[in-house]
Amino acid sequence: MFSGIIARTTAVLTAEATGGSLVVTIATGWPDLELGESIAVNGVCLTVTEMNEAGTARFFLSPETLDRSNLNRLAAGSVVNLERSVALADRLSGHMVQGHVDGKATLVAVTPDSDARRLEFDLPATVARYCVEKGSISLNGISLTINTIEPRPDGARIGITIIPHTWDNTNLSAATLGDEINVEVDVIAKYVEALCKPYLAP
Repeated sequence: MFSGIIARTTAVLTAEATGGSLVVTIATGWPDLELGESIAVNGVCLTVTEMNEAGTARFFLSPETLDRSNLNRLAAGSVVNLERSVALADRLSGHMVQGHVDGKATLVAVTPDSDARRLEFDLPATVARYCVEKGSISLNGISLTINTIEPRPDGARIGITIIPHTWDNTNLSAATLGDEINVEVDVIAKYVEALCKPYLAP
C-alpha cells in the first residue's frame, strides 16, 4: 500500500526486453532495500528482485504490467516517480494507493495558473466512471485532487492543479501533450460499485 506522496524521481539505468516482459534496473538511492520489497514506479507496484548496498534495484515487469501501464515505454534514461510502501505508523498524507493501474490518461493541456499549473487529462470511460469532483486520483503514482470533471461520450476530461513543489519533484514536469499517464482511481469507489451490483435493477 502507498500514499501517493512521491519520495524521489530518478532515471532508469537499464531496460532489457525478455520475450514479452521487461527487466529494468533503477538506482533508487535507498541502501536499506529488502528482497521482495514493493516499490511504486510511476504508480505501479513492483517487486525488488535483486538489489545492492548502493540501492540499485532490479525489477521484472510482466506482460500484464506492460499492457496496463506506461512502463512499456521505459528505456535507459527514462525518469520515473518512486515511492516506498507505507508503514502502519506513517501519516497518510495522500490517499490509499494500491499501485494497481486501472488505465491510462492522455495529457491534453498544461496552463500556467499563478505559480501553479493546471493540467487537463482525457480519461477513458472505464476509469472515468469512478471519478468525482474533489475526489482523489493517482496519476503516475501521485496523489492528486480532481478539480473539475467534464463528461464526454468516450469518457471524461479532468482538470488537476499542480503546485510548484509537485511540479518540481515529480516527472509530470517532463510530460508532453499526448503522453500517456498511469491512472489509479480511488479503490473505495470500485468496492462500492461491486457491493451495489446485486441490488441494481437489471
